[in-house]
Amino acid sequence: MRKRFHSEFMTKVVLEAIKGEKTIAELSSEYEVHNRTQIVNWRKRA
Repeated sequence: MRKRFHSEFMTKVVLEAIKGEKTIAELSSEYEVHNRTQIVNWRKRA
């Protein structure tokens, strides 16, 4: 079963990714997004 993320959640993660204070791997662990590429793709769309 695929995990679906709400837009508010994605926005929060992307804003942290843009700040650059944490690595994508750290954000992935912290927010339980198992596919790191997902965060990278969200950031590209932002």
